[in-house]
Amino acid sequence: IAHLGIVGKFGVPSVVAINAFPTDTEAEWGIIKEAAIKAGATAALDPAALNPAALNPADSTTKASILELSGGRGFDRAFEAVGATLPIATAIAAVRKGGSVTLIGNVSPKVDIPLQAVVTRQLTLYGSCAMAGEYPLVLDLLSQGTIDASSIISAKAPLSEGASWFARLYAREKGLLKVVLEP
Repeated sequence: IAHLGIVGKFGVPSVVAINAFPTDTEAEWGIIKEAAIKAGATAALDPAALNPAALNPADSTTKASILELSGGRGFDRAFEAVGATLPIATAIAAVRKGGSVTLIGNVSPKVDIPLQAVVTRQLTLYGSCAMAGEYPLVLDLLSQGTIDASSIISAKAPLSEGASWFARLYAREKGLLKVVLEP
């Protein structure tokens, strides 16, 4: 969700957030969806029905929604910020033939990738991990209020409680998105 506020500020005309965890309850998805829209998403979709191996849009409501939102051809680019099999497959299914997918997230050290779709649709996959000098710009945009991070901050806590908050986040406690730790 944090990436949404940034890409919209740089002229990206359509930003679609797709839920990474289709096992979320409806209430959890509601919190995530609201935060995504508030952060700048044009739309927010839940991939619970997605069959990533299916290239036929009739096989999935998510794929059909992606095609509808992209004018029927798929998106030029997708940024995957989780690093798990289903979100990566969803990003691959969301781009047009010849499109590109940038993999940012790395929650899972190994994932399954729909290689047939990547090869036959001539997709380009990029991996991205390191900062490329944009950190000062992002901090500036946050401090000016140009990017509103409030929709993704679930709690503020003392730094001394950091370990317990990380454990709660790792356990995917309901309602937690991001926690700000203060000295």
